[in-house]
Amino acid sequence: MKKKEVMVLEDLLGSNKKIAGDIRKKLSEKGILAINLLSSPGAGKTSLLEKLSEVLTPGYKMAVIEGDIETERDAERIRAKGIQAWQISTGGACHLDAKMVGKVFSEIPTDLDFLFIENVGNLVCPASFDLGESLRCVLLSIPEGDDKPKKYPKAFFTSDALIISKTDLLDKMPFNVNRAVQESLDVNPKLKAFKISSVDGTGIKEFVDYLVKNLNKLRRANA
Repeated sequence: MKKKEVMVLEDLLGSNKKIAGDIRKKLSEKGILAINLLSSPGAGKTSLLEKLSEVLTPGYKMAVIEGDIETERDAERIRAKGIQAWQISTGGACHLDAKMVGKVFSEIPTDLDFLFIENVGNLVCPASFDLGESLRCVLLSIPEGDDKPKKYPKAFFTSDALIISKTDLLDKMPFNVNRAVQESLDVNPKLKAFKISSVDGTGIKEFVDYLVKNLNKLRRANA
């Protein structure tokens, strides 16, 4: 990479970091826990959000920012669940950045508990961009195979939680859960691992408990 290209990338990431810091501060002050969901395309991010909308409400209020290259299909699925959602179409960019999130920030209700940000389906680019989240979760689905953590380490290294998704397919796919979890922990020993199915509900309660615990922690810190 040429020196000029390195400087441009550093300026871009530096600017993103500042905007992300401002977003995180404002959300934290409002007592809103923001969760950035990373994964490959089709790993089950939207399905997980649909399931969470059933389990979290009416006890908690959630909203979703959807990131995709084109269309509003995922946002429409979330809205059909009665959840407020904003679609950000990147027009070709392989990730969301904090500036994109900032453009819808003024529309975010102040009485939210959880703000989920579903990033563009990609295990590479999104890992480099802080969006102002308090938690980052990376999904690894059963159909993808269990060898991804060390092939795409940054997505796992920068995350707080690992979600092994679509576990209802375990009896149909050659996927070694223990290997996937161990390789993820080799990359990031602090990862909290969850095994989840949005179809049969496996692991959803445990993940919701984790989210609520972090929400309460955030609110105590800002009390």
